[in-house]
Amino acid sequence: MSYARLMDEERIGLFIDYENLAIGARDDLGIQFDFKPIADALAERGRVVVRRAYADWASFEKDRQMLADNQVELIEIPQRRGRVRKNAADIKMAVDAVELAFERDYVTAFVICTGDSDFTPLVQKLRELNKRVIGVGLKASTSAMLPPACDEFLFYERLGGVELPKAKPKATKAKKPERAEEPQPQAPEDVAALVTTTLAGLQRSTDGTVRSSSLKRALLRKDPTFSEADHGFRGFGELLRHLASNSIVELNEEGTRGDPIVEFPKDDEHIKEFDLLAAIVGKGGSQPLSGLKDQMRKQQKGFNERRLGYSGFLRFVQAASARGVVSLKWDDESGDYLVSPAD
Repeated sequence: MSYARLMDEERIGLFIDYENLAIGARDDLGIQFDFKPIADALAERGRVVVRRAYADWASFEKDRQMLADNQVELIEIPQRRGRVRKNAADIKMAVDAVELAFERDYVTAFVICTGDSDFTPLVQKLRELNKRVIGVGLKASTSAMLPPACDEFLFYERLGGVELPKAKPKATKAKKPERAEEPQPQAPEDVAALVTTTLAGLQRSTDGTVRSSSLKRALLRKDPTFSEADHGFRGFGELLRHLASNSIVELNEEGTRGDPIVEFPKDDEHIKEFDLLAAIVGKGGSQPLSGLKDQMRKQQKGFNERRLGYSGFLRFVQAASARGVVSLKWDDESGDYLVSPAD
């Protein structure tokens, strides 16, 4: 690999609040903490050039060899009591991370492994220093404040290689199990709506050309915990291909290989939704906007304007009006928009 190619990779500094993760894995998940799933996830994102874990290692003797085998530097926190010792670990880890950010400008990303909200100011400072920050924590013990502060947040129990204990089945009457085919990955309405509204926003704020890599980055800015794996897809490309197969988006491989341009269907696939709106308005004459969405849902199960790229139902009707499908006017008397058949 050439030096230039090597420098193009993300260079990662990894900092682990070990007590937070190890005790969380034991108490919340009922498993022994394993570093390998984190190492594998980070290997997909770049080169980890610094690996440090902070704890009173006398309390984690069995874990020392596992971390040493993974080239993790163990930072000893002197034995103290209760919260004082925990604060000492937090402060030491935060100071070391900021020091690294200033002294090693080649480190482009920081991975902060903890669910503790006390590290939120550290995350904000690192981002202020133009560093990408990835958080890793356990869902049950991660503060709600921490994931939104990060560029990306990974829940440990969702990482590949983490084997969770099987939940004990509830006592029920014996029933012969039914065999079913393996369900195919399907994009639920919420992920389809998130992708299309984000795509529409990017098209408005750029020259209109949106590549899949830009779309994924924008999705993570909206929701740092977003992962296509949570919806049954092995990768973001697979999710986009699924949406394309359902005519929700179109993919154009023009230019950069493996990073297609993502567009809305050129044949205006959602013209059927416009036609449905026109049919409903045509039957009842002028109607207030506020009741139309419910009528659309009765006629078309699962109707969701966000899936079509519109931020709200008003925007959808405005688009229909701009195309001459319906007429839209504000009515002072009713305090609502009136939607009428097109002139």
